[in-house]
Amino acid sequence: MQDVTLGEWLEAQPFSLAMSSGFFSFFAHTGMLKALESEGLAPKSLSGSSAGALVAGLWGAGLSAASLGEELQALKRSDFWDPKPGLGLLGGRLFRSKLEELLPVQSFAECRAPVSISAYDLGIRKTRILEEGDLASAILASCAFPVLFHPVKRDGCLLSDGGIADRPGLDGMKPSERTFYHHIASRSPWRRAGSKALQIPRRDSMVSLQITELPRANPFHLDRGVVAMGAAEEATKRALSLRIEDSIVSVIG
Repeated sequence: MQDVTLGEWLEAQPFSLAMSSGFFSFFAHTGMLKALESEGLAPKSLSGSSAGALVAGLWGAGLSAASLGEELQALKRSDFWDPKPGLGLLGGRLFRSKLEELLPVQSFAECRAPVSISAYDLGIRKTRILEEGDLASAILASCAFPVLFHPVKRDGCLLSDGGIADRPGLDGMKPSERTFYHHIASRSPWRRAGSKALQIPRRDSMVSLQITELPRANPFHLDRGVVAMGAAEEATKRALSLRIEDSIVSVIG
């Protein structure tokens, strides 16, 4: 890796953006992307799992990071809280309605930048990469956090949270792709400490950003998410001027 700052690396050539899963960390992803957007650093393609898929899908569809940030600041639990008997607490109807309301376009083909979304296929027990068809159902499937949301039926498959088997959200990104990866450090509740899935992945053509010590949001503490979004935006702005060390830039939120 050249002795350059993160901002210089991003400006040097077109890059793709990958965003990891991490429960309600879509707040932090949005803050990071707001910082990039304010500097005119737009990805040419995106991939993600769960929270990362939500931000990748909405931005790729044409919603600016700034607009998404405004929507998240106004988000209330009642906007997505629809308990329903089944394989999860929430049915997902309200979540899907909110997605359809926010999405500027409805299909992958209409997106301004290619988007790849990871979801876990419960039938074959493997990650499935979603890149075609209806965008809202793909995002909903990737965000179907086990126990919280029902799995999602799509194209004859029963799909759940993309972070189950692809926590980084990188399975839809070619290994040779020049990639900027935003890693959420928070430990998923079903992972063991020290799990390989929690480590920052390595690729020859990839630079990773890890922002530590961000507040952890949940359905009952969305206010923490708003704080995390602001902290991630400011931390990313600082990170842009930091030198890349061993393909990673790490900064405290």
